[in-house]
Amino acid sequence: MITIIDLGISNIKSITRGFVTQGFRVRVTADPRDVRSAESLVLPGVGAFPKAMEVLREKGLDLAIKEHALSGKPLLGICLGMQLLFSDSTEHIHAQGLDIIKGHVVRFPSDRSVPHMGWNEVIQRHPSILFKGIPDRADFYFVHSYYAVPDDDKCIIGESDHYGKFVAVVQNGMVFGTQFHPEKSHRYGLLLLRNFATITDNT
Repeated sequence: MITIIDLGISNIKSITRGFVTQGFRVRVTADPRDVRSAESLVLPGVGAFPKAMEVLREKGLDLAIKEHALSGKPLLGICLGMQLLFSDSTEHIHAQGLDIIKGHVVRFPSDRSVPHMGWNEVIQRHPSILFKGIPDRADFYFVHSYYAVPDDDKCIIGESDHYGKFVAVVQNGMVFGTQFHPEKSHRYGLLLLRNFATITDNT
């Protein structure tokens, strides 16, 4: 079963549908107890980093997510959810993140249009179970003004370009993150969700 965290700031229906159409059972929750019992966990998000972290802390979800990651069980952050995995962000104010992956979230330079929105190819830097069956330079759908800068480049498994390269996909053990929205990325996005779900293969 795939457990999806509902912060009230995401289109949970499209993500849920993405897994269900691939034949996987889904549980949507904001309960830390469900997060602690999860097999595979998905952290989606849109909007502002500080507000999302505030919600996570208020609900006690931040500690539950960290415990899940430390246990070695699969975790996927999507868009803002990926950014929340990092140490901190400069969005609006300096805000502390989950610090599951060491690094920072920064705004695109002023010489680039924001938000970065639309379809962009993703260059696969390293092999990953997420990329199984997905060709290099496949297109995915992005909507964001900030991007992650990991301290260790080894966790960068995919990059894209918006007048300069930026991190599009990360992996640190069983912790994954995509800056794009796989649930909005049609065939290859759905395949990526399926690849993540099959790590535990509980259909």
